[in-house]
Amino acid sequence: MRQKEWEAFKRSAKGQLCTETPLALIVDSPWIPGYIGIGHLDYYSDPQVWFEANLKIAREFPEVIFLPGWWIEYGMAIEPSALGARISFRPDQPPGVLPGLSRIEDVESLRLPDMHSDGLAALALQQYRRSKRRIFDAGYTIPMVAARGPLCTAAFFRGLNEFMMDLVENPGHVHSLLDITTGIAIDWLRAQAEAIGDSVEGILVLDDIPGLLSRNHFLEFAAPYLARVFTAFPPEWVKIYHNDANIRPFLDDLPEAGFDVLNWSHNIDAEEALSRTGGKITLMGNVSPLEVGVRGTPDEAAAASLAVLRKSAGRRLILSLGGGVSPGMPKANIEAMVHAVQQSGA
Repeated sequence: MRQKEWEAFKRSAKGQLCTETPLALIVDSPWIPGYIGIGHLDYYSDPQVWFEANLKIAREFPEVIFLPGWWIEYGMAIEPSALGARISFRPDQPPGVLPGLSRIEDVESLRLPDMHSDGLAALALQQYRRSKRRIFDAGYTIPMVAARGPLCTAAFFRGLNEFMMDLVENPGHVHSLLDITTGIAIDWLRAQAEAIGDSVEGILVLDDIPGLLSRNHFLEFAAPYLARVFTAFPPEWVKIYHNDANIRPFLDDLPEAGFDVLNWSHNIDAEEALSRTGGKITLMGNVSPLEVGVRGTPDEAAAASLAVLRKSAGRRLILSLGGGVSPGMPKANIEAMVHAVQQSGA
């Protein structure tokens, strides 16, 4: 995005008066290579291919704020790889992550990795250092950095089924694991901000795993660790939390975690989300990413966007999908969302 779009997003994120509702979409490697027509391995391994792919979508959709913007990521792999998880690359999809913690008791021997040098993090940081000048010279900014949240990294490193069992059977060891993965999230965000420089003034934390928990488990195993991540950064920074799983059990509690913007699921109606968060945070959503975004027509994408805008009725909302952009979402449906914002006069 350009600095002008970022300033508009910041105003909306902080609840300030805006002349038009922003349209913001989370985009990453599940969508970009397929949309551009390139292989995933080329996208990950060739900085020139990565740069041209991101430049193409920025130029094709100048009205859209793509988040976090110029994101160097390898699917879910960076944070678990720093802990030693095995990563498998394939030519036509994001890399897979194989669990690296077969016994939860072994967590007590783990140590916080160095996010400047361990796993895939070192490669991503070097690409940021080498690419940022080209991005700035092209007229764009890199305003945000992103990381997988504490529970997401823990579940990928331990294995999701095992992690969910551990919550009940081994809660003490789970807290030890989450203490490490929270440190990883904070250190990884800081390392990226350091590599990019002063343009960074926001963070995006992606963690769907809390959406699998009851409210009691959320309050014990998710809320304090998410809050540690968000409060580790300056209060004036924009802080976004993405969770498109079932957050209904603890939706009222989420504003206390210390973030500004919630990207949430289309399965929770915008009116309900706006009411239960009480204007304490800005909502970013919630057009269905699959039924409408991928499989719908442009008319359906426009109608769904207008419905969300009407429900916001001037309250704190940024139009988006109820999640990230899914593989296969066509250009025409993104353009329909742009036209909906223009038509609404929001």
